[in-house]
Amino acid sequence: MDPAEFGPALERCRSYLHLLARLNQNPRLRSKLDASDLVQQTMLQAHQALGQFRGRGEPELRAWLRQILARNLAHAERDFSRDKRDVAKERSIEVSLDDSSVRIDNWLIAQESSPSQKVEREELMARLADALAELPDAQQEAVVLHYWQDWTVAAIAEHLGRSPAAVAGSLKRGLQQLRGKLQEREKS
Repeated sequence: MDPAEFGPALERCRSYLHLLARLNQNPRLRSKLDASDLVQQTMLQAHQALGQFRGRGEPELRAWLRQILARNLAHAERDFSRDKRDVAKERSIEVSLDDSSVRIDNWLIAQESSPSQKVEREELMARLADALAELPDAQQEAVVLHYWQDWTVAAIAEHLGRSPAAVAGSLKRGLQQLRGKLQEREKS
């Protein structure tokens, strides 16, 4: 990838990384470390290691950034829970990121695809992450918890301190807005 294209390509991946960070960050750490901080650290490290990137396009860039983000998530988990480490509960952050990426893939398309379809799906995932970032916080939280983390409406309601009917409404409005935003992006 041409160094002049690297910065803009990184920026196009920001929402995607933020979504992955949110999906994989330990909920106990959210009050101590925001997903945006993890993404910013990942972007900084990517800029510093520009010479190590061997890919040619954005799909390879996203994979490389996922690896950097996985290390940052693992380091954050380690740094904030050193005294409470339980080896039996450990799970590879890279596996978790891959699982989230797979969940996003499955949400977008449920069939085996050709290489060109995979590239198209990667681009759609990036557009989805951008559209998700534009939703109001309550809708964004409800959609992420329900569709990517498989929480029930009742569990989300308890977590957000809202009624199940309010959460269901947020989910409905969130999905409608996501569909609209994705259709707008598709046209442009």
